Amino acid sequence: MTDGLVAERWDAMWLPWRPLASDDLLAGVYRHARADALGMRYVESNPAALSNLLVVDIDHEDAALRACWDRAAWWPNLVVENPVNGHAHAVWALKEPVTRTEYAHRKPLALAAAVTEGLRRSVDGDQGYSGLLTKNPVHGSWNTVVCNSEQLYGLHELAGCLDEAGYLPPASWKRSKRRNVTGLGRNCSIFETARTWAYREVRRHFGDPVGLHVAITAHVHELNAEFPEPLSRNEAQDIANSIHRWITTQSRMWADGPAVYEATFSTIQAARGKRNSNRVTKLLEEWGSNV
Repeated sequence: MTDGLVAERWDAMWLPWRPLASDDLLAGVYRHARADALGMRYVESNPAALSNLLVVDIDHEDAALRACWDRAAWWPNLVVENPVNGHAHAVWALKEPVTRTEYAHRKPLALAAAVTEGLRRSVDGDQGYSGLLTKNPVHGSWNTVVCNSEQLYGLHELAGCLDEAGYLPPASWKRSKRRNVTGLGRNCSIFETARTWAYREVRRHFGDPVGLHVAITAHVHELNAEFPEPLSRNEAQDIANSIHRWITTQSRMWADGPAVYEATFSTIQAARGKRNSNRVTKLLEEWGSNV
């Protein structure tokens, strides 16, 4: 495929309008106008709050072969290769972008994170790659292989292919330790951890939505700081805003008020205590005279 057609395909699937970009990562990464960024070696993969490109970093000299081998139904759209060492970024483009911050869209985000992990496993890609920047496929420093110039993928379509091939991670993968989570998994981890914490924090802030927002914001940024490569401050703030907005506009516990909240909390605690008591009783019966 000619350089002009590669540029045309990339322009159609690449969404950022003022992306982060750099010619030398050690010299820094800064935002640029889209046209200027297209002249640089590295560009931001996705806009701040959306992901329509799933990118895997393949640090092997046969990266292009790994990305395209034995997967005709789910070839990457592009493989952008370093001609010096054969390492590459493989890019799969989605039909519908996945929102990374909105509460209502957390399930598609979790699926996108699992699919990205499955794609990584399928090529033995870099576990530490954040997905923030990708090799610019229209830059002369790289060799761009167009494996699939027309098809865009649905998340469930890719998940089905990965599951059939044995690469889709199990459900237990979602419970990975936070320090080992990268890419879209960071969003999922922060979102799920922070929202669960916020449900308990609500009882301290009934009638004080501003105080709740401050508390959620602080907690989200604390969680984000635990990652070796945190999300941007704006993206972390978007997560905090989304959790707060959902609780104060959609959640029954906020609408019902403190009395109902405390009654429900007491009921849950009593049920948990009963389950624990029954568990201990059963263990004592099983151990018998050994106790």
